[in-house]
Amino acid sequence: MALSPLEKIQAVEVPKYRKVALAYSGGLDSALCLVLLREKYGAEEIIPITVDVGQGQDEVEQSFKKAEVLGVEPLLIDAKSEFTNEWLTKAIRANSSYNGYPVSTSMTRQLIAAKVAQKAVELGCDALAEGSSGKGNDQYRMHKVFKYFAPQLGIIVPVRDFDLTRTEEMELCEHYGVPVTEIIVGGDDKTMWCRSIASGGITLETELPDNIWLWYTPPQKAPDDPYTFTIEFEAGIPVALNGQKMPLEDIIDQLNVIGGKHGIGKIDMFEDGIMDLKSREIYEAPAATIILTIHRDLEQFTLTKDEIQFKKIVDAQWAYKVYHGEWFHPLKKALDAFIAETQSVVNGEYTVQLYKGNIDILKRKSDTGLFFPDVRSISSASFNQQLCGPTAQIWGLPFELLARREKESKKVGAASE
Repeated sequence: MALSPLEKIQAVEVPKYRKVALAYSGGLDSALCLVLLREKYGAEEIIPITVDVGQGQDEVEQSFKKAEVLGVEPLLIDAKSEFTNEWLTKAIRANSSYNGYPVSTSMTRQLIAAKVAQKAVELGCDALAEGSSGKGNDQYRMHKVFKYFAPQLGIIVPVRDFDLTRTEEMELCEHYGVPVTEIIVGGDDKTMWCRSIASGGITLETELPDNIWLWYTPPQKAPDDPYTFTIEFEAGIPVALNGQKMPLEDIIDQLNVIGGKHGIGKIDMFEDGIMDLKSREIYEAPAATIILTIHRDLEQFTLTKDEIQFKKIVDAQWAYKVYHGEWFHPLKKALDAFIAETQSVVNGEYTVQLYKGNIDILKRKSDTGLFFPDVRSISSASFNQQLCGPTAQIWGLPFELLARREKESKKVGAASE
């Protein structure tokens, strides 16, 4: 006979800690962790820490209201500026895509873990706690960063420790009086760059209700008139929208609203997680989709062929390292250095049109571009084409030798029969 959630908790022996810092978002997992730290782990003092990485004031306020119901007041660490200027800038320059996922949650989890671990050490805690499950990616991301910044502290992961399913978590929340605010099982994880929806909880048959979207409007419901705007990049980073200079955070906020309204940003994909298990994942990322599309095109415009080809390898490795929780790994820092070196010429202004899910580049302008039609155009007489004849002959010589080898091997084969 299967154990009830309460029986499962009672059956597991856990270490006792005196003072625990909890990565607290106000979601179902971290709210339940707060109660279990009291009820099961015997924590004498619990310090919930909320890190603002751009999830929005409403979400932060909601987490504080839930904490008040649970009898605690979280510490709030504002990391929006750091996330935008030190993390997102690197992600944009790296064209950050892990097989179609615009790297985001994997970054914020590590930034949150770093802030919580650093604060825990400062406050004299003897353990760290977080709400990951044993089936997902975040347990590895958080653990690696916890051990980097606070290697001496214990790590508590209650959902994993007690092998709880989502349904069992919700039963426990009801038992302990923890408010549940999820619209869809699995909840969501929102940053300014990308919103993850019901991670790990989506099946092939799951129907996505219309009310789960924050920015995105399905193309069939999007405006019938296209929207045209200009965006300017300097050193690989957006710096102006419609001719107005503004911080990256403001550009992202505006493009989330504009892009979502015009059907941009829905991502429905199969994802290979850290444990090499496939899951169907749903993301909402209008601004990221627009910015990364334009940035890739701008690199094609301004970088050399060799830089572009090699950078694709570097970008893929960058996304892989960050997705797998290795933001602070020495190799990732070395990849950052190469990527940064390429970006000084990635400057330009683009005119872009959005229409029912499509991103159409109308105009490109760059003072550091490598597109010179006066040389390349078939209408130009910029150089004597006859000079290319001998070069083509030299480039073709290896293929003559391949043909010769095949001919000789056939002769040998025929003679031996």
